[in-house]
Amino acid sequence: MSAHYNPYKKYTRVWIPDPETVWRAAEISRDFKQGESVLHLCLEDGTPLEYPLGPAGNPMPFLRNPDILVGENDLTALSYLHEPAVLHNLRVRFLESNHIYTYCGIVLVAINPYDELQIYGEEVINAYSGRNMGDMDPHIFAVAEEAYKQMARDERNQSIIVSGESGAGKTVSAKYAMRFFATVGGSANDTNVEDKVLASSPIMEAIGNAKTTRNDNSSRFGKYIEIGFDRSYHIIGANMRTYLLEKSRVVFQAEDERNYHIFYQLCASASLPELRDLGLASAEDFAYTSAGENIFIEGVNDADELDRTRRAFRLLGIKDASQNVVFRVLAAILHLGNVQICAQRDGESCHVSGDDEHLAHFCRLLGLELPQMEHWLCHRKLATASETYVKNMSAERATNARDALAKHIYARVFDWIVAHINLALRASSERRSFIGVLDIYGFETFEVNSFEQFCINYANEKLQQQFNSHVFKLEQEEYMKEQIPWTLIDFHDNQPCIDLIEARLGVLDLLDEECKVPKGTDQNWAQKLYKQHSSNAHFQKPRMSNSAFVIVHFADQVAYECAGFLEKNRDTVYDEQINILKASKLQLVADLFATEDGGPKSARVNVRPAKSTPRPPNKEHRKSVGLQFRSSLHLLMETLNATTPHYVRCIKPNDDKQAFSFDSGRAVQQLRACGVLETIRISAAGYPSRWTYVDFFSRYRVLMRKSDVSCPDKKSVCQTLLATLIKEGDMFQLGKSKIFFRAGQVAYLEKLRADKFRAACMVIQKTVRGWLQRLRYRKIRKSAILLQRYGRGYLARRYAEYLRLTRAAVVCQKNYRMARERRAFLQLRRATVTIQAFARGMFTRRIFQEFMLHHKALVIQRCVRGWLQRVRYRRMRRAAVVLQCAFRRSRAQRRFRTLKTEAPVARRLTKLNAGMENKIVQLQIKMDEQGKDYREQNEQLLRANTSLGTELSRVQQQLQHLQQTRSQQGGATAAAQLTTLRAELEALSKELEGARAHESQTEERHRTEKLELTRRVAELEEENALLKSQKEELNQKIKQQSNRAQEDVGSALLRAEMDAERRRYQNLLKEYSALEQRYDNLKEEVSLAKFQPGHHRSSSNQSSLESDSNYTSISTSEAGDADDVLQLVEEVGADKAAMDIGIFVKLQKRVRDLEQERKRLQASLDKMDEVARNKDSVDAAAVAAASLTEEAAADLAYNNLKREELELENRQLKEHLEELRRSVGQEAPRDGYHVLMSQLKAANEELDARKEEVVMLKTQLVSAAPPTHQQVLETESGERVDAVATLPSDRDQALTLYRQVCQSNKLMEHELQSQAHQHGQEVEALRAEMETLKGDVGRKQEALNYATSLSPQALLEYSVQLEITRLTDDNLDLKELVEKLEKNERKLKKQLRIYMKKVQELQASRGGSGGRAKSDLGRHVTLQRKEKDFEGMLEYDREDEPLLIQMLVTGQSSLPPHASCLPRACGEEERRARVVQVGLHRVRWRAERKGARCWCFADMRPSMLSGTVPCLPAYILFMCVRHADYVNDDGKVESLLTATINAVKRVLKRNEDFETTSFWLANTSRLLHCLKQYSGDEAFVVQNTAKQNEHCLKNFDLTEYRQVLSDLSIQIYQQLVRIAEAAIQPMIVSAMLESESIPSLAGVKPAGYRNRSSSVDQDGGQGTPSGGYTLRALIRQLSLFDGIMREHGLDPEIAGQVVRQLFHCVNAVTLNNILLRKDVCSWSTGMQLRYNTSQMEEWLRANKLYQTGAAQTLCPIIQVAQLLQVKKKTSEDADAICSLCTALNSQQIVKILNLYTPLNEFEERVTVSFIRNIQKQLQEREAGEAQEGAVAKEASQLLVDTKQTLPLLFPYAPSSLGLETLHFPASLGLHFLVRV
Repeated sequence: MSAHYNPYKKYTRVWIPDPETVWRAAEISRDFKQGESVLHLCLEDGTPLEYPLGPAGNPMPFLRNPDILVGENDLTALSYLHEPAVLHNLRVRFLESNHIYTYCGIVLVAINPYDELQIYGEEVINAYSGRNMGDMDPHIFAVAEEAYKQMARDERNQSIIVSGESGAGKTVSAKYAMRFFATVGGSANDTNVEDKVLASSPIMEAIGNAKTTRNDNSSRFGKYIEIGFDRSYHIIGANMRTYLLEKSRVVFQAEDERNYHIFYQLCASASLPELRDLGLASAEDFAYTSAGENIFIEGVNDADELDRTRRAFRLLGIKDASQNVVFRVLAAILHLGNVQICAQRDGESCHVSGDDEHLAHFCRLLGLELPQMEHWLCHRKLATASETYVKNMSAERATNARDALAKHIYARVFDWIVAHINLALRASSERRSFIGVLDIYGFETFEVNSFEQFCINYANEKLQQQFNSHVFKLEQEEYMKEQIPWTLIDFHDNQPCIDLIEARLGVLDLLDEECKVPKGTDQNWAQKLYKQHSSNAHFQKPRMSNSAFVIVHFADQVAYECAGFLEKNRDTVYDEQINILKASKLQLVADLFATEDGGPKSARVNVRPAKSTPRPPNKEHRKSVGLQFRSSLHLLMETLNATTPHYVRCIKPNDDKQAFSFDSGRAVQQLRACGVLETIRISAAGYPSRWTYVDFFSRYRVLMRKSDVSCPDKKSVCQTLLATLIKEGDMFQLGKSKIFFRAGQVAYLEKLRADKFRAACMVIQKTVRGWLQRLRYRKIRKSAILLQRYGRGYLARRYAEYLRLTRAAVVCQKNYRMARERRAFLQLRRATVTIQAFARGMFTRRIFQEFMLHHKALVIQRCVRGWLQRVRYRRMRRAAVVLQCAFRRSRAQRRFRTLKTEAPVARRLTKLNAGMENKIVQLQIKMDEQGKDYREQNEQLLRANTSLGTELSRVQQQLQHLQQTRSQQGGATAAAQLTTLRAELEALSKELEGARAHESQTEERHRTEKLELTRRVAELEEENALLKSQKEELNQKIKQQSNRAQEDVGSALLRAEMDAERRRYQNLLKEYSALEQRYDNLKEEVSLAKFQPGHHRSSSNQSSLESDSNYTSISTSEAGDADDVLQLVEEVGADKAAMDIGIFVKLQKRVRDLEQERKRLQASLDKMDEVARNKDSVDAAAVAAASLTEEAAADLAYNNLKREELELENRQLKEHLEELRRSVGQEAPRDGYHVLMSQLKAANEELDARKEEVVMLKTQLVSAAPPTHQQVLETESGERVDAVATLPSDRDQALTLYRQVCQSNKLMEHELQSQAHQHGQEVEALRAEMETLKGDVGRKQEALNYATSLSPQALLEYSVQLEITRLTDDNLDLKELVEKLEKNERKLKKQLRIYMKKVQELQASRGGSGGRAKSDLGRHVTLQRKEKDFEGMLEYDREDEPLLIQMLVTGQSSLPPHASCLPRACGEEERRARVVQVGLHRVRWRAERKGARCWCFADMRPSMLSGTVPCLPAYILFMCVRHADYVNDDGKVESLLTATINAVKRVLKRNEDFETTSFWLANTSRLLHCLKQYSGDEAFVVQNTAKQNEHCLKNFDLTEYRQVLSDLSIQIYQQLVRIAEAAIQPMIVSAMLESESIPSLAGVKPAGYRNRSSSVDQDGGQGTPSGGYTLRALIRQLSLFDGIMREHGLDPEIAGQVVRQLFHCVNAVTLNNILLRKDVCSWSTGMQLRYNTSQMEEWLRANKLYQTGAAQTLCPIIQVAQLLQVKKKTSEDADAICSLCTALNSQQIVKILNLYTPLNEFEERVTVSFIRNIQKQLQEREAGEAQEGAVAKEASQLLVDTKQTLPLLFPYAPSSLGLETLHFPASLGLHFLVRV
């Protein structure tokens, strides 16, 4: 500062003292010169004033702060720190801006508004949560968040000290602080500890608050609540301590005051049934509640408050029975107050009336003996060393004893309730840290001050000492941290005053000593005080009183009356009365007084003194109230000193409880008492103004040189500037990161900055005005030239128009005359041409009609003659063919009989079979030819009928035409033509009748031939039966030969083998019977499903006999033909499928295959017989035997396998044929059906015969094979020995026996291996189950150990919790079962309705379809099998479903490692064993999951499907659903969809990241769209292609699953939005409000102690915004989200809604911060905000998201930006604001105008009158909208709900992608899926 700088100049504003308003504003009217004794001032009303100065007068007045600093959030930010500046700042904020909170360094000043403000909602808590203390406007939530953050960061306990006068709002502030902790640090489990903490408030208010003259809800006790937190900083419990309950209020209340609320609540609810027994009446009827003469509080319903209190009791676990006992005790206190004690005549004794009903009620309610209580209320017991006396008491003394008893009972009840509240709030686990909230009385001074005020002021002295030391410590730490030189700051130390009260021989010590004196009095105690402390500076004796004393406290001098001090300190209650209470019949009442020893045992005195004291022998020498209070206060101070304190000072603005009324005198008194001004004094003594180098550089760079601005070293630049501007070096100090200024220096710098701006503005104004004048001159000159040019042009255009009109008239005349003549000529020519055309057309039509008649007659004749010749030719050819067939048949029969007698049995069988096949083929050929001829005839007849019908209709039309024209033309020609036509018509009719007769004859011949063929088939069946009998005879002979060959050797082994074979055959029979029973069950389902419309499931037991061998059995495609046949019968019906010869051809092919097999086996048998007959020598026999034995051994192994396959195939064919026969047989019998059935029966019998023949031949090969095997044995010496030479004579039998033994050994070895494998699997399964059981036992043992370690109450809660968990699981399972049963019921009802409808339709159509069905019997339809393409379905086995879900949803390790993929090529038994093993492992896995054992999960990551079709998992799952629908497997569909939904939920629960959530939202919505697109509903198939419509679901209606998927999609959407909002929410404030998108636009105002970033480490990152996020980072994050959603194929509509929701979050968070922060409500912030919103809108346009409506969600902050930038002066500006801000409600607009803060002196503040004008117009607008019926905005809602979810809509978006074109990569591991 310059040495010649004089702040007291003209126009300087100052503060002068005022007796009424404390401080008054004035302005210096003349410069002050050094040495003058008078300062010339001018008051605000214009009154001049001479203010005296000097030693005799007043000191220099305090300087006022610049207007830019008025209304600051932090008082320490003021340039001039003194009492008038603090008072004025608080007044402006409270009255003009309605801000009740203001920072003063580390203190939060809270002014009671006496009104309900909407600033404590949950949205406000969310806005302050996680923010630094200086980032937002002052609030109690900011202090709570600071305490919570420091607890988590520093791991140090915290305390919030709330103090103030009665009525200042301490209780409300403490309540809101606890609500913040309950919301932010809610419990991690379901214990609802935070609700219990909040529930303690209404209870404590009911029993500890009362109405006083200053406050309707005044706390008459102090409390300290410790809220405990665990390691995760969740609330786990709380504990409450109480201090100095005002017990005297129970028996006495001053005028216009009330007793405690609970008494009035009970009286107001006395009519309740549960309270009628208390004997209560109105509160006016009781002495203890009517002393204040006013029992009501305006706006409070005591009955409703009792309900609230009782609900809080229940929430805290206090049962109704205990509540009733508490209410009985409280009612008894009221009755005790009405007990009348009557004095006796002597005056020394008294008595109680025997019929006193109140005493009776008192004893009844407490369970006491009435005579004893009546006696001891009037007597007392005196004990001496030798005797005990009972002494009468006077009426006055008895009344005092009664009142003391009432107070004592209430205190015990109070302590009991507090103890039970602490028990309910007790932490369930270890407490890591806590935050204490101290709600304690402030400094009090009344006209008459007694013992209570003394204790209260003593406590405030201790708290003020702790506060002063803490403030000084913080100031010291700040200077040391910044490394600046500092001197010791002097602050007021109140330790002498504390020593006066609590030191040895202090006030409390003398009071306790006087209480111990038997006849001690208040007067004696006062005299001792005068004698002991008369020389103490803090103690004074009043001049006019000998029974009072004065103590000089830190806030004021207080005079205390000594009367009553001793009695209140003793708190005497007679033991006789207490003993009666101990003997109460009510257990709770007895417990209340059972623990009395040295003092009451309660929460409020639950402390341990620093030093142990010996227990006094007499109970009357118990601790005094003062000693108890001092001990608890010392414990409180130790707790506060061990924590980090946070201070809230509550100020009462007026004594009349008027809303937003400010009494400066009362406010200053409280500011002095609560230590706020002391904080200001300490700060002002040092360096109160503090700036970071970056902020100082940004604010005052206008004062720097141009070269200094570009210098990168900001610190050196600031140092140079300050050295230039401020000459005194002591006026500022340079720290490490901040600059410290003395008081007034910032104001000086602001003045220099304003002067610089003023000079710059003058230059700018000069330049702009010149530019405007030049611009005006150019505009006028340009306008004159423009007028001249337009005038000349107008005249020229008029003359040109005249010339054009003249020429146009001439042209019009010429053209008119020409058009008139041309029109006449054209009319004449058209008439001539028309006449000629009609004449020529008439003659031409006549000639053409005659020609057409002749031509048509020729055509008819030609067609009829050709048809007749063709019919005759076909009839002759068919007769010839029939004759040829009959002749050839007879010749073949004769040849067959000849061959039968001549050929051997085997050859004869072969030829007969071949002949039968040829005959069947011939019959087929004949039937095909006949069918073909019949179809051709039908087609010819149809064509003839069609042509004749057409000709007949044409002739009839000509006849009608001729009849019409006959009247016009007449003549003989028309009659002749008519006669000719009629003759032709009759001829045609005759020919038609002939054709029909011929057709009937043809049908009759066809029927005759058909009967002949049927008869022939029967003959063939008889011949086949004969062949079978012969074959059986041959087989018997073969068996006899084999038996004779094996009788000598190996009979025992053969019997064993036959027994094994028989057992195997019996097992096969058992399996066959089981399958047959299963088939019967399935048959009933098929018969029911036959009437079901749509697709029917084919049989799933298709043959799977394809192998690597060369066996000539039916392939899988051929074996599936039977299924196709059954499906064909069900789809086209029996009428069309009965004559399908293709079925018979397939069966015939199967017969041929079996015949080939029989031939091969017969050849082997012949070869063996030939070798047996022709064995000439041993060597030759040995060689042949070796070769044949090897072949026979191979065939034996081969045939063992193939026999099982043949039997399985045979059973399947039988089942298929039987199913076909039964399904077709349900229809009406028809001739064609019987023919087909007879043929099928014959083929079936032939199959059985071939099978038996193959089995017998195989047996023959095994049993009768010649012994030709040559064994070579090796001796021990290595020499080879020929086994043939050493074998005995029966070596053939021995070789056979050896071979059979080897084969048996192989079979037994295989059986043993399978059994061992199965046994091993069972052992592993049992081991897994045993391990699971061990784990369960271990967990149960741990639970048992844990339960045994718990207390009984905790054990009960633990057992209840376990039982609730079990019941919840059972309930969920039952609900799931009920839902499944309900779904099945709905499905069965729907099928029943379909069946009933089909039955009715079938019955209705039976009668009318008989004739039409018979005409179709003769039509032979041969269906060709179509080559199948990929139909967009994926088949999988039921046991592969978990693997499918694992691969597609949960990832590679979502199932336990035991559940690996089973190989599909393994055997059936092995596969079953593995499935059992996997099932056991899955059970173990689930059990371990329930036991909280962890598995490593690797979920399906979206990156695994990069480069594939978007939403590929959804398509794959739907294709699997399609196949389940195709096979009509409802269980498979339900299981797959349910497993998919549950798996998706598990994945999303484990993965809280945007990419995974977006991926599954896209897949879930796509699966939902697929279910809609392929549902078949008309509303969804409009946009489908023909192929897609073919892929629609046929059997199931998945509407319910669509709803479930829709709900799941909504849940995923909400999770996605929640994740995205959590990611961008930390960026929003910094990007939208704090980052300088437009450089050098934002200004910096002076900051106080609570500058931004005060809650974080200040060592680094100075000057950067919180978090350092810019708008570009926010847009980059939004682009990342949009790119992820596009990559995953999320529907554009859903992605647009996500972006819209995120933009709503940006708008809500930004708007809430603007409404809660004064520093951002400025013109420059409005400019930045408008630029940022335009960038956001540009991003929407660039990404094609503007149409989603996201831009409309930014309308509120856009209007806020405009509101900050518009003018705010005149009424026109008010109208413009009202019409502009349509998206903001009135409260938000007024709030922003109140918060508007100019950053420069050239900006003007918004006046109060302008704000009132705006508010009035907004109210009128809302009233008008309400009258017009419009929906008005919620005026009561200030902040926007950041958690609001905008309306969500999932539009239907079908896919154009065909399912048959999809391919999935092999990396997914879906090899078990089969494309169908």
